[in-house]
Amino acid sequence: MGDGIFNSDGKIWRKHRKIASFEFSNRKLKQMSLTTFRRDALRLLHLLHTFATSRHSVDLQDLFMRMTMDSLCKLLFGMDGQNLESRLPEDPFGKAFDNFNDIIITRRVNPFWKIQRALNMGKEKIVNENLEVLNSLISNIIEKRKENMSVQVRSNAKADDLLSRFMQYNEADYQKTYNERELRDFIVNFKVAGRDTTAIAPSWFIYCICKHPHVAEKIRRETAEFLSLENDHNMEVEEMANKLDYECLARMNYLHAALSETLRLYPPVPRDGKTVLKDDVLPDGTYVKRGAQISYVPYSMGRMEFLWSPDALEYKPERWLKDGAFQPESPFKFTAFQAGPRMCLGKDYAYLQMKMTASLLLHFFRFDLVDNGDVKYRVMMIMPIAGGLNVHVSRR
Repeated sequence: MGDGIFNSDGKIWRKHRKIASFEFSNRKLKQMSLTTFRRDALRLLHLLHTFATSRHSVDLQDLFMRMTMDSLCKLLFGMDGQNLESRLPEDPFGKAFDNFNDIIITRRVNPFWKIQRALNMGKEKIVNENLEVLNSLISNIIEKRKENMSVQVRSNAKADDLLSRFMQYNEADYQKTYNERELRDFIVNFKVAGRDTTAIAPSWFIYCICKHPHVAEKIRRETAEFLSLENDHNMEVEEMANKLDYECLARMNYLHAALSETLRLYPPVPRDGKTVLKDDVLPDGTYVKRGAQISYVPYSMGRMEFLWSPDALEYKPERWLKDGAFQPESPFKFTAFQAGPRMCLGKDYAYLQMKMTASLLLHFFRFDLVDNGDVKYRVMMIMPIAGGLNVHVSRR
């Protein structure tokens, strides 16, 4: 993670946050995101159609990982990803990230990991090998963007991808200059933020939908109502996707509630922590000393009855609605996107991609869990479904 936005504090973090906040509010990036999410959702649907025809089961979590990786390639680098091709090619980026996730969590129970890292042995050797792969891939991407930017400067054109925009600060403002190491850290941090979490959330969502099919039906009815599909049951996939714009998706309150309910029970980042900067007293009277580590667990908080009422363990989208309108909760209660100064900048983008994808999937397909859907989560920095989300897909 280097000194990227997730790993840094103080002056370095403020620099990252200030620039990222500005860029995430950029109107061009928002429009580019909508177009990209629509494109990749359609590619996913076309791929699922082949599985529905063949009647083979499919790991939907893997496909979501591929979809979010391709979306990130477009938004971060301006490159078209190939992960949703019918042959399902291996993704070196994704494989390296997955290997990191598998190993890094074991450091908590391995007191010798720093020694192993220094000696380049054991699992730490695998980390170093994957780090070399990752850094090589990123270095190539940065060089290609530099070449493209040189061409664009000569043609008086500007790229809208985030990497190009961050690199342009080198020319615009010396105080915001990003060297190659910082650009590398930027890529890794945003890849981690955008790929895994945004793929894991819809995976758990489809799992919840399979367990509660009445919720899927309500979402289908809501989509049909806002797109006026009652009298047009044969609308083509592309035509429907083009109607799903910002305004339409923002009005889908029940879908937003169902996704939020999924995130409450199955947060992609189940555990997080903070370091105490100076001696302090928490609101409940607990004294904390400078340098202490404080952990909070969104997975547990989402299941606490004193926070969410006696039915906290139930999957119930209606708890987020009042007279049909979505009622957001305090981020200090619903902590899936953090709270305070480090509130997730990509929250609205994550909801946008999930809503775009979910509304199309549930309108055109039906999903049934393989083997009655007895799934477990994996204990990692993130919380994927162990073994993937294996489903049978059928067209509606």
